[in-house]
Amino acid sequence: MKKLIALAAFGAMSAGTLQASPAVVFDMGGKFDKSFNQAAYEGAEQYRAESGDTYREFEVTNPAQREQALRKMAQRGSDPVVGIGFAQAPAMEVVAEEFPETRFTIVDMVVDKPNVQSVVFKEHEGSFLVGMLAAMKSESGMVGFVGGMDIPLIRRFACGYEQGAKHVNGDAEVVQNMTGTTPDAWNNPSRGAELARGQFDRGVDVVFAAAGGTGVGVYQAAADGGKYAIGVDSNQNYLHPGVMLTSMLKRVDVAVYEAMKTGASGDWKPGFNVLGLAEGGVDWALDEHNAALITDEMKSAVEAAKASIIAGDIAVHDYMSDNACTY
Repeated sequence: MKKLIALAAFGAMSAGTLQASPAVVFDMGGKFDKSFNQAAYEGAEQYRAESGDTYREFEVTNPAQREQALRKMAQRGSDPVVGIGFAQAPAMEVVAEEFPETRFTIVDMVVDKPNVQSVVFKEHEGSFLVGMLAAMKSESGMVGFVGGMDIPLIRRFACGYEQGAKHVNGDAEVVQNMTGTTPDAWNNPSRGAELARGQFDRGVDVVFAAAGGTGVGVYQAAADGGKYAIGVDSNQNYLHPGVMLTSMLKRVDVAVYEAMKTGASGDWKPGFNVLGLAEGGVDWALDEHNAALITDEMKSAVEAAKASIIAGDIAVHDYMSDNACTY
């Protein structure tokens, strides 16, 4: 009897991918990192709340688990399987070939397979806007950037930020530090705080962190030092109201929600989705936690620049196009 039940369950799961529940594999830092992974979690939770469907999840704690987790989700019949973060690309390359009937979505990297949907963002466009705000708020003319792992993707944030700052003030100085060269750089708040304090000692009075969980330390250092900070990915303004000047929004939540929703409806499509300002994929955050810090003049200037970028009148250089920051 148990064998018959098991076979029936397997048959129901395999009857069609449209009836299968989705899955999400979070990357290192965890789903409550208050940043990139948490945005993915919020997108999955939005899908669950609206659809009534459930989803499987796994939080990667070491690199070897990525491929194992993706494979396990596919073996269990989850569809689509959403992988969070660029580092999951090699694992998804392998697993997507093993399970050609399963649909996969990767957020923040491109995997060119017929059953994979790749979602990437124009981080440089959103970073340009918060760079403008940093320069307009700065009294010293020096603004800072603390990145997580030193990879081209994070250099893209830094380059966009620098362009935005110098769009406002051609003489602005942008001080940059990267936290490290390994995945540990995403979850090292004490090192983030140390780097931020070093920048403040040099004269920086606004710092932008694109560093995952490491950013929590940057923001705390800004609060302790009476400086301003800028969050990333999720809206982090609430972490230190009055200190967080804004957050550069990267709508990972939308990417995950749409992957799950279209997977259920049958509208999911493989290929590449590139989300910038025009597509609502990146933006800056204004809410009750930072409204007192943003003047009407600042808001007008940033919104005008946003419209100009969308219209093509301002071209924000993409570091990843040539691994150089030119403008």
